[in-house]
Parts: sequence; C-alpha cells; structure tokens
Amino acid sequence: MSAPRFFLAPREATLAPSVEVVLPVGVARHAVQVLRLRDAAPVVLFDGRGGEYEATLAVSGRDVRARVHRHVDVEREQDGASSLVQAIVAHDTMDAIVRKAVELGAARVEPVIAQRTQRVADERSGRRLARWRQIAIAACEQCGRNRIPEIASPLALDEWTAARGDCSDVVLLHPGAKVLLRSAVCARVPTAIVVGPEGGLTDAEAAALTAAGARAVRIAAAVLRADTAAIAALAALNALTEPALPATR
Repeated sequence: MSAPRFFLAPREATLAPSVEVVLPVGVARHAVQVLRLRDAAPVVLFDGRGGEYEATLAVSGRDVRARVHRHVDVEREQDGASSLVQAIVAHDTMDAIVRKAVELGAARVEPVIAQRTQRVADERSGRRLARWRQIAIAACEQCGRNRIPEIASPLALDEWTAARGDCSDVVLLHPGAKVLLRSAVCARVPTAIVVGPEGGLTDAEAAALTAAGARAVRIAAAVLRADTAAIAALAALNALTEPALPATR
C-alpha cells in the first residue's frame, strides 16, 4: 500500500529535506487517531507548490511530528485540463461533485448560481465554500494530486458569462443538444464545462451562453442528473484527450 498523504499549507509548515515539522492538530489527529499510524510510520507530505516529500512520523504522546527525508519531483496534473463550472445543487450532491471533479483532474471548480439554484443565506454560503475547499484538499490527499485546484467563490451565472466574455472554448452540457461531446472535443478541447442545477438551466440561460460562443453538447441520449453529468463529462474528456500509452511487447 502507498503511504498516507497529508497536505500542509505553506503557512503551517516549511517542507524541506532533513527538517522536522510539527503536524497541525487536525492532521495529527487524523494520522494518529483515525488512521492509527504509529511512530516511524511512512507518510507523504505536500504543500501544493509541486512535488511531494517522503517522511516518517515521530510520535511522542500528543506531540506528532514528521521527519522529512527527500523531495520527489513528481507532477500528476493533466495538461490542458478543463475547469468545471457547476450550478450549485443540494449539499451532499455538491460535495460529491467537488470531490469527484478534483479526483478526475479538473483544473478549477467554479460554482455558479443559476435561476433554479436553491438560494442560501450568505453565512451558510461562506461555510459551504470553506467546506468545498477542504473537500478539495482531502480529494488531493486521496488521489495523489500535489497541487490543490482552486474552488472559486460562487458567482451568478450571468456574471460568470459576462466576466468570461468569449465562451468559444466552453461547452455547455444540454440534453437537447444535437452535438455529441466527443465531436466537440475533436474540433477543440474545451477549457471549461458548464453543468446546470437540478431542473437544468433555463432556455434563457442556455441561450445567453451559446450567444457568447459556448457549444451546447450532450454525452448521452438520456437526461442525466447534474452530478452524473458533471462526473461523466470530466471522465469522458479524460478518455478523449489522454495521450495513447506506448505499445508494449
């Protein structure tokens, strides 16, 4: 099994070979109490600035440290990865979308507020954003990514469209589209994928995006749930754009 991975923000610790760092309380608790790691257990640390560090735990009572051994210059980011522009959906569903989008290599997750998005109070919105960012970190720890993708602050969809301007490099998942995602990707790999909320985008919202240049596409004959559509689209893009592996003998 691979060693457990933990993210340490640069403000929390300075990672470098041959140093010993005190693990933040949350990381230490997860390592010792949840994963039941003991003294001298191998771990991998990363700070989001590229690569990762091999280390071992140094546990003495409540004092949990990590002895850093060496930096491994490995990158697991996908070249030309697309961002997911996701209309906010129900709590657990949105959490799952963020988690799976990070695992599938999304360059960025941009939550947007569509007309059919259920509105929440500002303070709850702030808590949800903080939770999504923590989910992104946990997903990177699990899947091996060493750079944390940005989870942007939510914007109204029309504001996002206006800020984007030219959307010719954007695809919009729309069940009524005549063009398949694979056909659109053959013409031009999108830098962003727009997915609507439960109930979908309104005709006016879809029209505004296509007027700005977005290409409406579908990935199946059936109408997909918002969370299924987001995950399926990212997985399909991976399959369609991943370079072929060299032939083996």
